Amino acid sequence: MSSDSWARLIRFVDDNGDETFGEPIVADEKEFAENLANNTLEAVEYKGSSPVSALTKGEKVHVKELRDLLRPSDVPIIRCIGLNYQAHIKEGGRTPPPYPSVFIKPSTSVAGHSEDIPIPKIAQDGTVDYEGELAIVIGKTGKNIPKESALEYVAGYLAANDVSARAWQRDPKKAGGVPQWCFSKGFDKFAPLSPMLVSPSVVGNASTLQLRTTVNGEERQNTSTGDLLFGVEEIISFVSQGTTIEAGTIILTGTPSGVAMGMKEPKYLNDGDVVEVSISGLGNVKNVMAFEK
Repeated sequence: MSSDSWARLIRFVDDNGDETFGEPIVADEKEFAENLANNTLEAVEYKGSSPVSALTKGEKVHVKELRDLLRPSDVPIIRCIGLNYQAHIKEGGRTPPPYPSVFIKPSTSVAGHSEDIPIPKIAQDGTVDYEGELAIVIGKTGKNIPKESALEYVAGYLAANDVSARAWQRDPKKAGGVPQWCFSKGFDKFAPLSPMLVSPSVVGNASTLQLRTTVNGEERQNTSTGDLLFGVEEIISFVSQGTTIEAGTIILTGTPSGVAMGMKEPKYLNDGDVVEVSISGLGNVKNVMAFEK
């Protein structure tokens, strides 16, 4: 991985029909979206086996079709932080945890930026929820990483949605006496990701970005990542204690206030609902919730 060589990274098909990685020639995420929509997006090609492998720079080419940057085979595991926005902690009636609260999603939870999210029958109980999140992608393997050097291990950042089945997370009739997070949040494709990886060379430690989530166009979340209780460096340092964090690992950093679960009258997700998470500087992920028949 050499994030020094590119500021933004995408996976795409060129005019010859070849799939490759590349750095889009844009100034920001807005120009990226505009050029993509107008079919005028160009990128400097980067050849390699995965987004976090060694990449070889090539020529400037036209982007014919955008593909999802990360696939399950690129991601060893998804590590997630719960209760990490201060307003969200208050919303849930909790007290701030002394350390980051960690749970896990499997790599099979990875989904594309515009892919339908299959809601399995077991989760179709009226408590499916959204969680707009900042995602960290680890660029090189590390263990016991000091806070001071944590950003050296970051390939870049994405926007993500930590889709959650709340009854299986918290209802004692399903979850038992202790809330459980992995099963309720780890269904297939319950972690859709935006398509463009943005390097720390562009957004630093991602602590001044604006995260916004809408459901069918209605705003539900709108918070600065500055409200994070534990920031990017602290999270990476904590989760790597005694634990090897492999290249390609995704770390979801938690969700701000505004989730359905925190409402007096929860607006949970229904079949066909469209959830969009956008983060300034990074772009967006937009998916339809598709209840399986």
